[in-house]
Amino acid sequence: MILKNVSDYCIEQAAGAKSQHVHIWQLVMSDLLLLSASELAAHIRSGKTTSVAVVEAHIARLRQVNPTLNAVVCERVADARVEAAKADEAVAKAKKAHKLASLPPFLGVPCTIKENFHFAGMPNTAGLVSRIGRKVADDAPIVANLRAAGAIPLGVTNTSELCMWMETFNKVYGRTNNPYNPAHTVGGSSGGEGAIVGSGASPFGLGGDVGGSIRMPAFFNGVFGHKCSPGLIDNEGQFPGPSGGIDRHLSSGPLCRRAEDLEPLVRVLAGDRAVHLQPVSDVDISKLRVLQFARELAISPDADQLGARDRAIEALMAQGARVEAIHLPLMAKALDLWSAMLATAGSDLTFADHLFGTRSPRAALAEFGRFAIGRSDHTFPLIALALFERLPEWTPKRTAKLRAQALVLKRQLEDALGDDGVLITPPYPTVAPKHYHAMLPPFNFVNCAVFNALSLPGTSVPTGLNSAGLPTGVQIIAKEGNDHLGLACAMALEKSLGGWVYPIVKVSK
Repeated sequence: MILKNVSDYCIEQAAGAKSQHVHIWQLVMSDLLLLSASELAAHIRSGKTTSVAVVEAHIARLRQVNPTLNAVVCERVADARVEAAKADEAVAKAKKAHKLASLPPFLGVPCTIKENFHFAGMPNTAGLVSRIGRKVADDAPIVANLRAAGAIPLGVTNTSELCMWMETFNKVYGRTNNPYNPAHTVGGSSGGEGAIVGSGASPFGLGGDVGGSIRMPAFFNGVFGHKCSPGLIDNEGQFPGPSGGIDRHLSSGPLCRRAEDLEPLVRVLAGDRAVHLQPVSDVDISKLRVLQFARELAISPDADQLGARDRAIEALMAQGARVEAIHLPLMAKALDLWSAMLATAGSDLTFADHLFGTRSPRAALAEFGRFAIGRSDHTFPLIALALFERLPEWTPKRTAKLRAQALVLKRQLEDALGDDGVLITPPYPTVAPKHYHAMLPPFNFVNCAVFNALSLPGTSVPTGLNSAGLPTGVQIIAKEGNDHLGLACAMALEKSLGGWVYPIVKVSK
């Protein structure tokens, strides 16, 4: 059975436990690594299991797979165990006082946090060597929201350097590997989150997305992820931090193994702003229009991904949704539109500033020389980004024209979507490529990034494994402010297509 190693661990932990706790370990052996965070929280509140049991099961899975995945780069297991015991005490007190309903929604449920978010006492390097040893004193607002909701972080997870590439690798922590095949990428920049959630070692995690950094890792690792509409979730408290108009294109949000967790997690993360998220339960799939591109004009998907798109559309049609084809020629300029929108967002600091303390191209050229002889502290994609990121500034007329075209495309797509439409399209043209293969060609991420340029919400949904055992998937795009439509479709597609598939990780010896 795939949970054998977890079962053995839990049996050892249960040795000497009181007889009334035996049923808890039996539940651990069969279910705890498969359940949603919402189900785990309900079981903890009802007494069907305990937070200690849930946390120990996930720690055991973490210890089993992380040597192979390198997803969690700094654990806080001892603190998590203390917090789990306190959660069980809180449940016992609430039960005695008949106040179980007043408990936080995710009390006692483990999770993980992307390393670039401020998390008190934990490292905050974003993969930058110059920040080794840097820790923060306070939690980011959304990290504080998760902890106030009762979630128990097990640790922080790996990112690409400065969170700006789709291969999760840096010179601080190294490379993260895919739970379905360690020879393949996990995506980025929230790749550590995607990998550890996809492995079953964390029910959910926290990521960020400015060019696909939630949706691609969710897709590559076979789980769900949501990039929200601008302003729904606070982006403050992360490094690199948002500045200027970047907030319109950056989104913090959840990755999770079960679709039913998406809405409650978005509401927890949003805090007081959650009033702007319409109820998912109000969505009637049979009354939705499902849009697809008559021709995928960003980067053309392969057969696996076209099949994933078609399966998703057919599943929603089977529930009564109507399908429509649209043609938007400006989608062919996806990369240029994304680049122009980010370049004109008014950010205070460039990536060259973070890397070298200067914007001079000479610094990046000199770093290429150090990289060539193996003496650079930086990764190739970031050096290249630092060299070329200011190109839009040097062609202001072209950049202004592209920005105007991006706004036209946003209006065209939102007019087509309306308040009853969703667009289903592949988040990447292939399943997870092998490590470093994403460099050639380097721009396939624009299938996700273009929707950051347009400031539209997007939900990543797994659609099963291909013949090689790697996850396929789609992203569901809605009009700005209509996040609830994508979340509802994610739940509907999970029921039809099966959702996340527990992977048998090829553990390193």
